Amino acid sequence: MELTPRLAGTVALLALLPAIVFGVTNNLLAGVVTAINVLLISLIIYLLMSPTEGGHDHETEHDVEQEQAV
Repeated sequence: MELTPRLAGTVALLALLPAIVFGVTNNLLAGVVTAINVLLISLIIYLLMSPTEGGHDHETEHDVEQEQAV
């Protein structure tokens, strides 16, 4: 099974459940801060794993030089 950005983001969002429980049972402000941190981390994981426009095509400069030499 391939780990897609959507799946990774969804799994990261599962951490919201204990953050919400923590905020409701202990300290509301700490729960809100924790939930915001979880959302930021989930967004960062999604963005890091998603393809980018003009991204690398897994060819290194060495590979290109070798193809040009042939």
